[in-house]
Amino acid sequence: MSPFAQLVPHVLRFRRQFAVGLLCLVLTTALSLAGPWVLRYAIDDLTAHVTRGKLGLYAGLLLGLALVGGVFRFLVRRIIVGASRDFEYDLRNTFFARVQRLPLAYFHAHRTGDLMSRATNDLNAVRMMVGPAIMYMASTAMMFVVSVALMLSIDPVLTLVALLPLPLVSVTVKTFGSAIYRQSERIQAQLATLSAVVQESLAGVRVVRAYCREAVETERFRRENREYLERNAVLIRLQALFYPSLAFILGLAGVLVLWLGARHVIEGRITVGQFVAFNAYLVMLSWPMIAFGFVTNLFQRGLAAWKRMLDVMNAEPAMRDRHRVEPSHPIRGRLEFRDLSFAYNGRRVLEGVSARVEPGQILALVGPTGSGKSTLLSLLPRLFDPPPGTVFIDDVDILDLPVSTLRRAIGMVPQEPFLFSKPVLENVRYNTLDATREDVVTACKVIGAHDFVMQLDNGYDTTLEQRGSNLSVGQRQLLSFARALVADPKILVLDEATANIDSYTERIIQDALKKLLAGRTALVIAHRLSTIRNADRIIVVRDGEITETGTHVELVASDGLYAQLWKTNYASFDDIAGNADAITGIPATST
Repeated sequence: MSPFAQLVPHVLRFRRQFAVGLLCLVLTTALSLAGPWVLRYAIDDLTAHVTRGKLGLYAGLLLGLALVGGVFRFLVRRIIVGASRDFEYDLRNTFFARVQRLPLAYFHAHRTGDLMSRATNDLNAVRMMVGPAIMYMASTAMMFVVSVALMLSIDPVLTLVALLPLPLVSVTVKTFGSAIYRQSERIQAQLATLSAVVQESLAGVRVVRAYCREAVETERFRRENREYLERNAVLIRLQALFYPSLAFILGLAGVLVLWLGARHVIEGRITVGQFVAFNAYLVMLSWPMIAFGFVTNLFQRGLAAWKRMLDVMNAEPAMRDRHRVEPSHPIRGRLEFRDLSFAYNGRRVLEGVSARVEPGQILALVGPTGSGKSTLLSLLPRLFDPPPGTVFIDDVDILDLPVSTLRRAIGMVPQEPFLFSKPVLENVRYNTLDATREDVVTACKVIGAHDFVMQLDNGYDTTLEQRGSNLSVGQRQLLSFARALVADPKILVLDEATANIDSYTERIIQDALKKLLAGRTALVIAHRLSTIRNADRIIVVRDGEITETGTHVELVASDGLYAQLWKTNYASFDDIAGNADAITGIPATST
């Protein structure tokens, strides 16, 4: 399907507004074209006999045409440009909704700044194509057709002479139009790059400051900004040649008309009034030619921007429900991975993973960085779709479960908590909008976040700064725990959830988790092995495969990778002595 064909349904949603606007445009054009015709009769009539009454009549007619035409011209801009703004609003919502459905892999391959540029600058270019461009195109088309018809009625030969330069106009528009389109694409692409540089620099401002890289980032922005300027300069040069070229061609037509038209007046073929009206229409015809170049520019830029937006809107969505299980299907929490193999971007990440977790049990995953642990957890809520028949909940393939049902049953706590610029209350109940304030307060008390929240300026109504930067890392993580737990999920997924928390806070969370994990299935990734020593089962993942499985005591006794990690984590005698009885059952003095 062509880009224009995909744009039409979005435009047709506002067809009534555009239809009314175009009707006003027809009336505006008709009134504008009536002016020279009145002027024709006025000059011929006044040449024959001048009276005060005739002067008043013709002056009143011209003034009335101007006033009424001005009213309709206002309505044209108000209605059509307003419709284009409504179109922009609707398309921006559609675009954002589409972005929300794209897979995580898409965001890994496309920079945030580029997507923001498409949602703002590109969308504005599309609006200009749909609104002002359509308005000017319709106006110039009607003005051209009617003007030529009226000119033919006055003097066909003179009209043909006036239209002789038109083929040159077509060649000029075609030549410059193609160049403007290509350059517009390059400008939009560079603007996306520039936006990405700004977004990355601002998002990573702490790293920039920490490593004193302000000058480097400033120079990086300067280079990209210079490239953006130079690409715009090329477009400006094209436009600077384009419009004068059209004006020159129209000037040639004016010279020919003046030379031949004067002869026709002298020979008596046309009257002075007709010649004045003809020249008025010729002047009016020059605007459509110039506006045609302007409209061509808008269309070329808009089309280039629309194609960039379609790259996003035509991308495959993250997933599709197979609708084999009703949304109301209850989930108890039994998990099973059956010979799961998964590849990402052609690289094998998991190979033959099989594990089973009964409702209420805790399964812990341990292994080196990059071994596939986080990928395994990402497959459970279908952040990535696993192969069919490999991941099951309650013996049902998760691909058969509606995504909404699946994700409502899962509470996730990532390693890097993300908080929105909203009140604490809204952040905690982000995934459970029907949760009451009491539910939020209860969850925060259980998780140990209530005390520091109450110390904020407005307690639970305190609006957090960007990404919760007015809180410590540990506090942000506690709120992330509360967010997951306020929904009362059947399954908890903890991905290095205590990695950024101090030992004191970790003990608070450990105490809370003993209560909160009761009756819930949990999958836990942890590098701090102390946080998973009481897990019902621990699996060790290495290079995408399960190499060890068992309880903490069994794995420590096996002297494999887990035992080595444990010794590395608790190499100090004090740590071992403090945990020996609870962990291994071996007296501390024996170590």
